[in-house]
Amino acid sequence: MLKSASLLALLSLVPAFVNAAQPLYAQCGGIGWSGDTSCVSGAVCTKLNDYYFQCLAGSAPSTSPPATSLPPTSVPPTPTTTGTNPTGTTTPVAGNPFTGYTIWLTPYYADEVKAAAGLISDATQKAKALKVADIPTFTWFDVVAKAPTLGTYLADASAKGKASGQKYLVQIVVYDLPDRDCAALASNGEFSIANDGLNKYYNYIDQLVAQIKKYPDVRVVAVIEPDSLANLVTNLNVAKCSGAQAAYKTGTIYALKQLNAVGVYMYLDAGHAGWLGWSANLSPAAQLYSQLYKDAGSPPFVRGLATNVANYNALTASSPDPITQGNSNYDEIHYINALAPALTSGGFPAHFIVDQGRSGVQNIRQEWGDWCNVKGAGFGARPTLNTGSSLIDAIVWIKPGGECDGTSNTSSPRYDAHCGLSDAAPNAPEAGTWFQAYFETLVKNANPAL
Repeated sequence: MLKSASLLALLSLVPAFVNAAQPLYAQCGGIGWSGDTSCVSGAVCTKLNDYYFQCLAGSAPSTSPPATSLPPTSVPPTPTTTGTNPTGTTTPVAGNPFTGYTIWLTPYYADEVKAAAGLISDATQKAKALKVADIPTFTWFDVVAKAPTLGTYLADASAKGKASGQKYLVQIVVYDLPDRDCAALASNGEFSIANDGLNKYYNYIDQLVAQIKKYPDVRVVAVIEPDSLANLVTNLNVAKCSGAQAAYKTGTIYALKQLNAVGVYMYLDAGHAGWLGWSANLSPAAQLYSQLYKDAGSPPFVRGLATNVANYNALTASSPDPITQGNSNYDEIHYINALAPALTSGGFPAHFIVDQGRSGVQNIRQEWGDWCNVKGAGFGARPTLNTGSSLIDAIVWIKPGGECDGTSNTSSPRYDAHCGLSDAAPNAPEAGTWFQAYFETLVKNANPAL
């Protein structure tokens, strides 16, 4: 699944008769792209991968980021970052890292939402849609070319904090492992293990760290690599996953060490109740997370795990969805309560954040594993620290609702069969691009209502 705030085009939101250069951060090319390939003044149409060319400021960067001087290896290089972290100390806060901070709103998603609302004719629905622009979401860094944008965002958060006297927190998703999303097709990444991908991943992490280091007054919370580690628990029978196992572990360890050095509070992705929540998966999952944590040197800024990223499970379901039959952990709170003791016994910090961005409507899937643009979904519980559980730090929106999970076009190289199922929304564009009809459904079905 591509669960990315992809900083891609709003072309689908623009009337067909408009023929103008693409704005900054819009898509301008790639396999299957039929829109305008020019960019506004000051931006260059830059190849990020075969599927996405994007209008980026300045001159086009290299399409293959330079590798570090270190050869591919099963042992990650030692982080070289020094200096104070965003808390001004090498010791993280003892409690919830969200407490006392104002969450910064990503302007890219806000602009997407405002443009989408402008295409809604019904005044009531338009007003509801506009409210989404004021709800904080995570920003996904799914290609290395976006790393400089993190600096732009942190600078804005820093300026806002200094002007208001508030402390700001920026939420990001680290998502660029080589051979990414090994058991799916819709969200293949830009790096391959066979093409020096692990070294390129180190470079990607180093670039993010370099931006974070410039703004020690801004707190950063990161979700680390959605889908990667969960695949190592259940999908090693898939050749691509078994082949990626060593790189996933090595890359994750490097990311934890480097981000810890600049005080980033981290939550590793842990799938969801319908994936790792089955009783047979709980112990292997806890062992994997605990071992990686130890192998990384037990980084103190690793806070815990993120669950339900870009998925649809309720935090607390009023009754089990029929598709969950056979799994006593039928919602996220049951999953978290079952996993936490195993994590604690393994020495891993059992704190959680839970994505509820698209969990407003339940009992809408044919199978629990259906993840692609599920029909009838609605925006869910708003981000809050009032979670009802001492294990859960925050309810959050990690997946920006309205950005597509994957295309329903069977001829696309990135077509995944899950996106053609009967419970997947039809006429879906490529993963990461804006899906106007789906956004309108999320608004209409929001629970609680917008």
